[in-house]
Amino acid sequence: MSTLKQRLTKISSQGHQLLVLLFALPLLISATTGIAHRLGRSWFGLSKDFGRAMMTLHEGRYLGEWGVPLYVLILGLGLLGIIATGLGLLWGRSLPAQWSARWLHHLLAAIAALPLLVSATTGMAYRLGRNWFGLSKEQAAIFLSLHQGTYWGEVGRPFYVLLVGLSLLTLVGTGLPMLAILRRLPQRRPRVTPQT
Repeated sequence: MSTLKQRLTKISSQGHQLLVLLFALPLLISATTGIAHRLGRSWFGLSKDFGRAMMTLHEGRYLGEWGVPLYVLILGLGLLGIIATGLGLLWGRSLPAQWSARWLHHLLAAIAALPLLVSATTGMAYRLGRNWFGLSKEQAAIFLSLHQGTYWGEVGRPFYVLLVGLSLLTLVGTGLPMLAILRRLPQRRPRVTPQT
């Protein structure tokens, strides 16, 4: 491996790990509430109040009118950064030889990168378009439609949201244990009591 490639890999790795540490919890909340909203409304007929509660967490509506677009923008850019640095790490690598969490993480990252990229960019475009650029609901509807996978139809949309959300949850779940900083933390060992 060339020195330049080694440096770029190291920068990508450090950037990827830092971004995952910063954004893991908000991404977990966003993915979980996005899934709950869509499945709750589409499959279980839950109320609009339930949907609003999920969207409050999904978009950070508790941060107020000015906080929502900032939260969505920062979270979306964080996810884009994670995707970019993760793909940079995968470039030119093959899957690990045997099945493991790392194998699943690498395979799923390659498959889910495009849907996650679409979800992040269209979610940001919808929220920023509505809040900062004065787009009406009708004008911004294309972004929300792409974000939710509405083009898959009423039956397919919940499955799309479920697959994209579960992909993100699985990537975070398999990726966190691989973080170097977390592997360096002292492991809790069971206390051994001497026998008398």
